[in-house]
Amino acid sequence: MGSTVNSPSTPIIIPSSPLQTSFIPKTSQLSIFKKKKPFNFASKKLVSCKASDRNQNNADSSSLNRFDRRDILLGLGGLYGATNLVSDPFASAAPIAAPDLSLCENSTVTSSSSGTSVSVPCCPPKTTNIIDFKPPRFSKIRLRPAAHLVDANYLEKFTKAMELMKALPDDDPRSFKQQANVHCAYCNGAYDHVGFPDQQLQIHFSWLFFPFHRFYLYFYERILGKLIGDPNFVMPFWNWDSPPGMVIPDIYVDPTSPLYDEKRNVDHQPPKMLDLDYAGTEELLSKRDQIKSNLSVMYRQMVTYKTPSLFHGAAYRAGDNPSPGMGSVENNPHTAVHRWVGDKREPFSEDMGNFYSAGRDPLFYAHHCNVDRLWNIWKSLPGKKRTDFTDTDWLDSSFLFYDENANLVRVKVRDCLNSRTLGYDYQKVNIPWLKNKPTPRRPGRGSGSGSAMAAETNTKTVIRNAFPIVLDKLVRIEVPRTKKSRTKVEKENEEEVLVLQNIRVDRDVAVKFDVYINDEDDETPTEPEDSEFAGSFTNIPHNHHNPGVKLDTNLTLPLSDLLEDLDIERDDNIVVTLVPKEGKGLVSIGNIKIDFVRD
Repeated sequence: MGSTVNSPSTPIIIPSSPLQTSFIPKTSQLSIFKKKKPFNFASKKLVSCKASDRNQNNADSSSLNRFDRRDILLGLGGLYGATNLVSDPFASAAPIAAPDLSLCENSTVTSSSSGTSVSVPCCPPKTTNIIDFKPPRFSKIRLRPAAHLVDANYLEKFTKAMELMKALPDDDPRSFKQQANVHCAYCNGAYDHVGFPDQQLQIHFSWLFFPFHRFYLYFYERILGKLIGDPNFVMPFWNWDSPPGMVIPDIYVDPTSPLYDEKRNVDHQPPKMLDLDYAGTEELLSKRDQIKSNLSVMYRQMVTYKTPSLFHGAAYRAGDNPSPGMGSVENNPHTAVHRWVGDKREPFSEDMGNFYSAGRDPLFYAHHCNVDRLWNIWKSLPGKKRTDFTDTDWLDSSFLFYDENANLVRVKVRDCLNSRTLGYDYQKVNIPWLKNKPTPRRPGRGSGSGSAMAAETNTKTVIRNAFPIVLDKLVRIEVPRTKKSRTKVEKENEEEVLVLQNIRVDRDVAVKFDVYINDEDDETPTEPEDSEFAGSFTNIPHNHHNPGVKLDTNLTLPLSDLLEDLDIERDDNIVVTLVPKEGKGLVSIGNIKIDFVRD
């Protein structure tokens, strides 16, 4: 549960309005026009390719005044191996390509508050010998165990493997240092898109989040198994979505163990219970209330997000701006756990509290094993759309990892969709959050409550055409709905969503704000166990290779179940309340609208 909001000054109520933004060509596109010679711009007819599933980072990506990344690919003809591009504009596939390691640059870590800036070398050893990944053959499916349930024999083996990894020379790509640097390089500005030298590669805030981390864990695990001569070795998962696992597992808190990391929040050691709605401050909740809050977070993020784009995140293709939008679990609880574990005494909230250093904490890998486990669980829940993307731009996106034999391996997303194909699954444990659906604060208000609330709030301060808005206080926005009283089939075919566009914030600051729907109580804050709580936006500090470039992203929250629970499906509008919980005044939002997702 996040921090309690002090009674705000007069709330702002803002009627929704379209975002007025002008666009210019991306820097990466301009640089290609300069560098790609000979190239007769006039002789090439650039085709504007627009489709509803081509999500872009900017709110009005369909603007005719804006060059599209696919326009550039069309202009470059066969650069990506496509033919007949003008007659078939979508023939030019644009998956994210594995980075060129020879062009890797140091990562820069900065702090807006102190002005401190540090250059961090996190590039891997370079080699020109790359092999393509082939799915392994295992005699049996290995089960990753819950960390709080492992026995002494397993712990001895795991401890030995970590000792051996930490004993490897730093220049060995399998060493603990080099493996930690994998996350730093891919997540903190060390790589550019291949073919787009001014466009940073970032595997967070998009549909690459789950597959990248799955492969990262897979090779890490294979290295550990190789070091102890056990090809069937598996890493444990931190079962933080169930009450018995909602504390840091004991095996990670022994200062004499290679699983220990001294750069963790000293106030969050066992028996302190994890807060999956963490906002940088401590909540004085009973154990029972904290469990209820955590399970409600899990239900919302896993059950109400029913389509691939809502769960995985926004599409992210070659040449796109980074960070188009997070999926459900990446946003929360993934971010909350990182921030809760990170040491606030450290200048950049190391280790878990910053992308560049997160891989230095052995707990990181147990955390992400649970995130990976949730991908499996999500696809097993009821709902015909709980499947992975079939878009080849996603399936053919690729990464590079060093394997257990120190070979550099190119992998593609399509090779990791089923964990059992990689030879592993997860120990079966109880999933209590399936029975913890949030409930309305004021049940039975009935249809018309949204319109009535809007009418009531019109007597308060109203700012018109105010986008972008800065979240320096509680803000209320009236948002119109275009489709009402939809049938069950219509809701199954299209998920009604709330879209917050062009969320801008310095990348190196931790922020969190909550989003409520038709919440009228200014005195008592809405909590995750309330249906009115639509979700949150969170950020883990990270960096861009161009200092001063802000994070510019979008947040998409599902509404269909929420509107039904609040009995406001027939309302003409909803009232959206935004409450800054951390980083007050540091976040701006370009526009808010309701849309419909069909994927």
